[in-house]
Amino acid sequence: MRTLLRPKLIYAFRINDDAHKGCLKVGEASFDNDDIFGLAPNSKVLNEAAKKRINQYTQTAGITYELLYTELAIYSSNNATYAFNDKEVHNVLERSGIKKKTFDIEHKANEWFITDLETVKQAISAVKKGKESLSSAEISHSRNPIVFRPEQREAIEKTKKQFKKSNQMLWNAKMRFGKTLSALQVVKDLNFSRTLILTHRPVVDSGWFDDFGKIFYDRSDFEYGSKNNGSSHSALEKRAKQGCKYAYFASMQDLRGSELVGGNFDKNNDVFATDWDCIIVDEAHEGTQTELGKAVMQELTKGKTKILRLSGTPFNLLSEFKEDEIYTWDYVMEQRAKATWDELHFGDPNPYASLPTMNIYTYDLGRLLSDFVDEDVAFNFREFFRVNGSGSFVHEKDVSAFLNLLTKEDKDSCYPFANEEYRNNFRHTLWVLPGVKAAKAMSALLQAHPVFQHFKVVNVAGDGDEDEESRDALEAVEEAIGKDPDATRTITLSCGRLTTGVSVKAWTAVLMLSGSYNTAASSYMQTIFRVQTPATINGRVKEQCYVFDFAPDRTLKVIAETAKISAKAGKASGNDREIMGEFLKFCPVISIEGSKMNQFDVPKMLEQLKKAYVERVVRNGFEDNSLYNDELMRLDNLELKEFDELKKIIGQTKAMPKPTVNINNQGLTDEEIKKEESENKSKKPLTEEEKQQLAELKKKKKNRDTAISILRGVSIRMPLLIYGADIDDEDTQLTIDNFTSLVDSQSWEEFMPRGVTKQTFNKFKKYYDPDIFSAAGKRIRAMARAADKLSVEERIERITTIFSTFRNPDKETVLTPWRVVNMHLGDCLGGYNFYDTEYQNEISEPRFIDKGEVTAEVFSPESHILEINSKSGLYPLYMAYGIYRARVKSSLFSVSNTEEEQRIWDKVVAENVFVICKTPMAKRITRRTLCGFRKAKVNARYFEDLINQIKNKPNNFVTKVAKGKSFWKANNNDNMKFNAIVGNPPYQEIVNQKESTNGQKVSVSIFQYFQTISDRLGRYTSLIYPGARWIHRSGKGLEQFGLSQINDPHLCLLKFFPDSTDVFKEVGIADGLSIVMKDSHKESNGFKYIYSRNGKEIAVNTDNPKEDLFSLNPLDNEIINLLNCIISKYGRLHDSILPRSLFSIESNFVEQNPALVREYNEGDYFNPESEIKLFTNDKAGKSGRARWYIANKSVIKTGLEYLDKWKVIVSSANAGGQKRSNQIQIVDNHSAFGRSRVALKTFGTEQEAQNFLKYATSEIIRFAFLLTDESLTSLAMKVPDLLNYQDDNGIIDYTGDIDAQLYALLEIDDVNRKYIAHTLMERDNHGRTE
Repeated sequence: MRTLLRPKLIYAFRINDDAHKGCLKVGEASFDNDDIFGLAPNSKVLNEAAKKRINQYTQTAGITYELLYTELAIYSSNNATYAFNDKEVHNVLERSGIKKKTFDIEHKANEWFITDLETVKQAISAVKKGKESLSSAEISHSRNPIVFRPEQREAIEKTKKQFKKSNQMLWNAKMRFGKTLSALQVVKDLNFSRTLILTHRPVVDSGWFDDFGKIFYDRSDFEYGSKNNGSSHSALEKRAKQGCKYAYFASMQDLRGSELVGGNFDKNNDVFATDWDCIIVDEAHEGTQTELGKAVMQELTKGKTKILRLSGTPFNLLSEFKEDEIYTWDYVMEQRAKATWDELHFGDPNPYASLPTMNIYTYDLGRLLSDFVDEDVAFNFREFFRVNGSGSFVHEKDVSAFLNLLTKEDKDSCYPFANEEYRNNFRHTLWVLPGVKAAKAMSALLQAHPVFQHFKVVNVAGDGDEDEESRDALEAVEEAIGKDPDATRTITLSCGRLTTGVSVKAWTAVLMLSGSYNTAASSYMQTIFRVQTPATINGRVKEQCYVFDFAPDRTLKVIAETAKISAKAGKASGNDREIMGEFLKFCPVISIEGSKMNQFDVPKMLEQLKKAYVERVVRNGFEDNSLYNDELMRLDNLELKEFDELKKIIGQTKAMPKPTVNINNQGLTDEEIKKEESENKSKKPLTEEEKQQLAELKKKKKNRDTAISILRGVSIRMPLLIYGADIDDEDTQLTIDNFTSLVDSQSWEEFMPRGVTKQTFNKFKKYYDPDIFSAAGKRIRAMARAADKLSVEERIERITTIFSTFRNPDKETVLTPWRVVNMHLGDCLGGYNFYDTEYQNEISEPRFIDKGEVTAEVFSPESHILEINSKSGLYPLYMAYGIYRARVKSSLFSVSNTEEEQRIWDKVVAENVFVICKTPMAKRITRRTLCGFRKAKVNARYFEDLINQIKNKPNNFVTKVAKGKSFWKANNNDNMKFNAIVGNPPYQEIVNQKESTNGQKVSVSIFQYFQTISDRLGRYTSLIYPGARWIHRSGKGLEQFGLSQINDPHLCLLKFFPDSTDVFKEVGIADGLSIVMKDSHKESNGFKYIYSRNGKEIAVNTDNPKEDLFSLNPLDNEIINLLNCIISKYGRLHDSILPRSLFSIESNFVEQNPALVREYNEGDYFNPESEIKLFTNDKAGKSGRARWYIANKSVIKTGLEYLDKWKVIVSSANAGGQKRSNQIQIVDNHSAFGRSRVALKTFGTEQEAQNFLKYATSEIIRFAFLLTDESLTSLAMKVPDLLNYQDDNGIIDYTGDIDAQLYALLEIDDVNRKYIAHTLMERDNHGRTE
């Protein structure tokens, strides 16, 4: 019988032939020997057992091997004996970056490693020590330190210096700079203990690991870790406590999925908890600027964390850094260094010699294929390469003609595959296409083409653009190219994969067949620099590389952004011309027309760039300095006074962030000002005249910037009006002088700031650049007009892209963003949705959300949908698309072209969709959104007095809107019911006829009327409007509405956002926002409630609360029940509150009666017999501030019985001190207050007031204040009143720990105590940022 248990050993051997050179095989063997203890490595027993095992599979093949090492696979630790196997040794080697080599393909023999014996021994030792990988110092390799180029040394030193005075640094360094090695050298030099390497591209992990070994080869105290290489984070952290330092690699995608930052998974808590000394953000322009990305960075960053961001294209980051926090090394600097090296370093090898020169060739396909020109915008690649249901190009004939054009035999041709010489030059190229389907169709077409069939086509587009698959894609490309690139030809097709962060040496050109005029410069430059990878192929050095771009306008725009040119309408400073000239010198841009080559020079380039600057004005929603002219640098005192008056009407808004392309044509450019300032900073002191000139210059610039910040409130409203305007002749009508005539008076009042009349606007129009205004206006309309030629899905994408450029002027003029429309309707009604499940990013193909019966009904071909108050048309656009898809599905005929799609779309808009608008312009905008410039029926109607109709004539309104025949003229049904009513109604209106007693205009809520009328019009309603006050039945006009609605059996979904910026970015609405969905067929009690904050949701099924106040946050319910018990035992503080009108002192009292008051400062004398201290605002309105005054007692007409009481007061606008706890205070028994304050309680003695103040500012009572909204009608509804606040009250000892006593009194456990403390801390932090 065989031995049941046998000891094992690990062996390593090599085969001394060329094939196995540099490789070792690591395996295991068993042997028969009970006396295993004391067996040394390479002992006779072990060697014989190893040879016996090795002979079994080498002798039959006649292989001669050399056994190098044997060791017993057993070790002792902590008085115990453990065994290990060869797989554990393999795992350490692999995680340490040691590459495997497979010789036996058939049997997948994978125990061979490209390494040496010393490294294998270290791996065996690591297994015994419980380590997952080897440090760089433990791996045998060449130990030559990296020789950094001058610019790399400069970046390293500048960063080390900068980190002494600030915590952030940006390397704006082009691809091929060597950012990885240089950044790791910073870590090494500064001896950081814990470094996190964060990237949006997980595939680059192995690259960082390899470079880590090159930098830290001589440091055994530094280790590397990631999920795939080196050690795990937990293992690294364990060793860090023993003095080890480490760098850990993590992907942004993985961290974004963590619950801590709003993701769905409980993971990475240890990574977030680590106190990082340094975070290196690789490709920092990707993934870190989204809401989730920012949340990740915020959670990772601790007080002293240094952040080094690396990017070759940081166009979206530059504005966040000061000048000395940025190190720049761009393509021009590199090529300049290459050209001047020999002059400055005679005889030394040129480190830049291997970096090829880039050449950009542009071909105007629009002239050759005019059907695919997107108006005056750019060539429409998406339409040109559109694929039908069978997987072929819709325009296959045209695509084939394009391929023939590229390959047409002509020795004089400038197309890249026109003759044998060119085909040899471009043996290996990257082609970037619009999408996965286009790449697949192109692959089939190329393989059937007479020229391209001789190229191996590698389609790496796959099923999408997942980074994780990039490694496989890269291997596929390199395998196709082979060991000798001169012996093969390849074309790599991609729609995003392999366009960043990878190197394919054999690529010599990239063909840009994707993107649009709006393509980001960052992604474009990342892609084209793939072909600049240095290469030596069969002794020949790659000195030139090429970009072939078939959208010239896009090319020029990207180059302008990359070269940071400042120009407008062809004008530029001398410095700009120099920058552009140098860029074109090192990166020639050649325009190809037919067989004619034209090289761009500076004047021609700048002339062509006008479109780029107009495009930026449009992209920024007219929030752009380029929109204004030189007059703003020459403002006189009268004009400055006019701007002051305008500021009183519309206020002053924040200046926009620094633009990507810095256009500034306001008399003097910023760079001229800087130049003058820097010249004046020379050693020679300034003369008085020079000081005066400089001061005058700064003053003019400040006046200009202030004027622009005021005009912004008007300018950002222009694009939407231009988009919707009915214009016959754009050349004559679309001008700044004619702008007011494009908008009717009612719409002007609705869309422009209140108080800015047409006459007011005409006074300020002289400050706008008329050419830029007209060109930008035409551009907006050209984009919209071009959309009419697109497929339904592409048209929706184009229209919503246009809307994404429009700004939200204020919280009363909110244009519901497309993202919010998708979130709102997707959560309530379902249908086809254009965003991902997190509603963060648009997706290429709409996804279907099935909500069951509601989705089936509202998106059926027979459905009738009503938007109750349209401004943009995006709500009906979403609804129409869902019904369109239903109609296509039920169609008897296949829908195979744009014309057929358009026919069905028009039928949906004419028969299924109905829209009510408040103004004629809103109607025109909605029409434009739904059907563009085409003549198609749109059921859009506007009411001159919509709000009055809904408020005061609801029966008449309901009857009218139901008349499908006589009112809508859409069908024969004059008793039409709508399947769904959707929208974002107006929230408030200013009552013109009514003023408050202090002279301020009164605003009243009106959204409730839109909800009530919608309930009468159809089955389902789904609206979005402010939330907290109606839910808590507080605020003018909302008490009865709130009570009725929260208890309505038809209510099926209520979603509440306490922070409105979670929905409308940068639009603060104090009440938060609510999404309300009702179903008139539902008669059962209860509804689904969702509380959503910072991307995290709590969903519960709840009962209608009846008379009780509904809890906004479900997590509060347990605490509320405990508070209710105490309230029922003692009392409710709400019942003790004295109103702000107690003493009848209005906010404008001081303004109106200056002779009756004098200012009071603590310690000033006053006569308590005849005078009182009065705490009230110095003036009415938002600019008023509460101050102390002395007044005669006779000014107090009411509340006299409270004058001699001690009072604890709070701001009436900040009831309970929810935002700022310092606004709660005691006022003495000789005091009164105005309407800016309310008294929570009054007392006979100061001690009682002091005790109550301690009580009111305790943790649990502050929390209780937060349980209701800030309106006075619900203030302190959940705050217990202990009634007796004397020292001997028998409940609370006010000399002790009040928090602890109250928690005990209310029986609040530790979990809820921590929750209360966290909530208060969040509120305090939020208050500090306001």
